[in-house]
Amino acid sequence: MSDTSRTTFGGRRAIPPNNSNAAEDDLPTEELQGLVPRGVNLQDFLNVSAVHLFKERWDSNKIDHHTDKYDNDKLIVRRGQSFYVQIDFNRPYDPRRDLFRVEYVIGRYPQENKGTYIPVPVVPELQKGKWGAKVIMSEDRSVRLSIQSSPECIVGKFRMYVAIWTPYGILRTRRNPETDTYILFNPWCEEDAVYLDNEKEREEYVLNDIGVIFYGDFNDIKSRSWSYGQFEDGILDACLYVMDRAQMDLSGRGNPIKVSRVGSAMINAKDDEGVLVGSWDNIYAYGVPPSAWTGSVDILLEYRSSENPVRYGQCWVFAGVFNTFLRCLGIPARVITNYFSAHDNDANLQMDIFLEEDGSVSNKLTKDSVWNYHCWNEAWMTRPDLPVGFGGWQAVDSTPQENSDGMYRCGPASVQAVKHGHVCFQFDAPFVFAEVNSDLIYITAKKDGTHVVETLDTTHIGKLIVTKQLEGDGIQDITDTYKFQEGQEEERLALETALMYGAKKALNTEGVVKSRSDVDMDFEVENAVLGKDFKITITFRNNSSNRYSISAYLSGNITFYTGVSKMEFKKETFDVVLDPLSFKKEEVLVRAGEYMSQLLEQGFLHFFVTARINETKDVLAKQKSTVLTIPKVIIKVRGAAFVGSDMVVTVEFTNPLKETLQNVWMYLEGPGVIRPKRKTFREIRPNATVQWEEVCQPWVPGRRKLIASLTSDSLRHVYGELDLQIQRRPSM
Repeated sequence: MSDTSRTTFGGRRAIPPNNSNAAEDDLPTEELQGLVPRGVNLQDFLNVSAVHLFKERWDSNKIDHHTDKYDNDKLIVRRGQSFYVQIDFNRPYDPRRDLFRVEYVIGRYPQENKGTYIPVPVVPELQKGKWGAKVIMSEDRSVRLSIQSSPECIVGKFRMYVAIWTPYGILRTRRNPETDTYILFNPWCEEDAVYLDNEKEREEYVLNDIGVIFYGDFNDIKSRSWSYGQFEDGILDACLYVMDRAQMDLSGRGNPIKVSRVGSAMINAKDDEGVLVGSWDNIYAYGVPPSAWTGSVDILLEYRSSENPVRYGQCWVFAGVFNTFLRCLGIPARVITNYFSAHDNDANLQMDIFLEEDGSVSNKLTKDSVWNYHCWNEAWMTRPDLPVGFGGWQAVDSTPQENSDGMYRCGPASVQAVKHGHVCFQFDAPFVFAEVNSDLIYITAKKDGTHVVETLDTTHIGKLIVTKQLEGDGIQDITDTYKFQEGQEEERLALETALMYGAKKALNTEGVVKSRSDVDMDFEVENAVLGKDFKITITFRNNSSNRYSISAYLSGNITFYTGVSKMEFKKETFDVVLDPLSFKKEEVLVRAGEYMSQLLEQGFLHFFVTARINETKDVLAKQKSTVLTIPKVIIKVRGAAFVGSDMVVTVEFTNPLKETLQNVWMYLEGPGVIRPKRKTFREIRPNATVQWEEVCQPWVPGRRKLIASLTSDSLRHVYGELDLQIQRRPSM
């Protein structure tokens, strides 16, 4: 063992923090007890001449441990499961007089009680849950061992040694990088905290390296493929580096609760020089616009090589990279999209929309925002730190929104605890609860300083929560895992439970809400295509025998997908007279010229309609968003779709706008088919078409996908994808 006893800190003997997987300190090759008598040659004792790890992709170690997809020539195994090692000695091994053991070491200051120095004894039978090595074959000078790791073992890259006992002390093999062994979480092992008992779910949430992320609007759901690429060359080392940069103690790296919490902090760069810099201001100088990324591989490899945060990300990019991190280490994970996601700045479980007396929104007083959608992750694990029943899917979010215990991170929060309102359980359950369960409250701010609650909408927030379905690219509705159906007794009970556990409610809305108005109002936004005019239809319905006159106000805003308004591009007021028991429709035309010059990258337009009934002074308020339909990139391939054969990929785009696109970048990638590529075009004129060709040789067979994106100064969020079936190379 390394001698650390002479290291002193602040007047006390201590071992320095062991928080780097990459840092090493070699174990001594000899640990002798006193002097060796003259005439004794240590080489006469049992000596190791070679160690074989069976680490090729086709070897049983990698196939049985589901690690054969990793593009990595080292041995990669999953904890709690046995694997095979062969040791060649200088002479035949005799168990009656020869004593040896295998040792695994991680970090610079290994200690047995911290799990960073692991002596593996040779035992007659392997025991579940314990480290052990069993001799399964002894032939000539070779011994084959079945080694079993603990299901609670640290996850990381271990150095391997073989130690041999002699009457004079220990002889140990030299440090050999070829025998380094990665140990990962094991969802196939019942004793592991991340055990998942459904094979199809393990295939999807651990082994699938391509995913689908949903975005857009509740009324116009859009999807884009994302290359997680967790098996690509260098990604496993990059994920371990992320934990090193966090200075996460190695002894905690076997705990998925701690690993996922550290990951949620480190995927964003807000306060810890993490992986991705977030930017929501539509200005992406000195970096890549968030919409241009097609996957996680480029981002993680750039972070590893530059050792600096990568620019830029938004919620789906943070979620995509975090998913890669979790799946790569062996934690089952998926990306979630919540439509109409509340960002509750004052944590009162209410989204307070303040109105001026004329019905327009007060930007000065309104601090909460409703994101059109928000993406986060779920990670699967047991929660021994919580009462029984709160294990399973845990919400973890790496988008830097709010501070949690001094850092921008969120989770893991038990989804089951969120559903039932048990927000007292760590971590960050009140914030996640608010994202899916807040009430939307419209409050008029009077000039005399008083506030009047006008309307209460309990169904707007958390309208739909989705993820990618198993075995396909379709959508799976998981809203019922986060909340009970709106209006059910259980749903209100969950809210009351959350309030009981300390989630404060500043305004007392019970009984304050005005009685239901005689007039209903709704509006529809016509399906809108980028660069084209479209209509908004507002419908008023009078349910009473009274005649009413109404003063209405429509506001059209260009918004970030976070619900924050950039600017108002449309303002229109109109009056409506409603006869008894009648309805009336008003149409407002939105011209392309009104929104195109200020449009943000995702093409989100937000409309807000307020109406005041002059006779009763009742205020009606409704808001809706629309996503403009954006043109697509087209991908074509020609050539044989075989592993190792040349295939030509063509990426094509036609500019449908009336303006020239400047500073155009195209991105292309496909895990197992082509490494991430990018190409720039100075400009694309109106109605002009550009093409880009790349030659590749696929290296992974089966169902694969090519993903492309385009970004420019004035047009972003342009995607395209193509499904492929790559065949194995035909045998000669």
